[in-house]
Amino acid sequence: MADQNNDNRGNYFEKREGTSDARYHVVPGEDKRWAVKEEGKDDPVYTTDNKNEAVDEAKKRAEEAGSKAIIHDDEGTIEEQIEYDQ
Repeated sequence: MADQNNDNRGNYFEKREGTSDARYHVVPGEDKRWAVKEEGKDDPVYTTDNKNEAVDEAKKRAEEAGSKAIIHDDEGTIEEQIEYDQ
């Protein structure tokens, strides 16, 4: 059943890829770096050593797209969501 949930989640993100519904997530990356990832895409659209820089970039992209920036903590848990689609 878990595989089915992962498939449904993947399809959910793929449907928003490249649309104004795609959100930008700030997530911890490799080697203590931070990444901005657009939903539906595997590779980050931006990486940096500084979380604040990643947050600023995600906000900028989300605002331009009329979407949402979703900020995660070091553990990957969502700590803040900023909406620009209203």
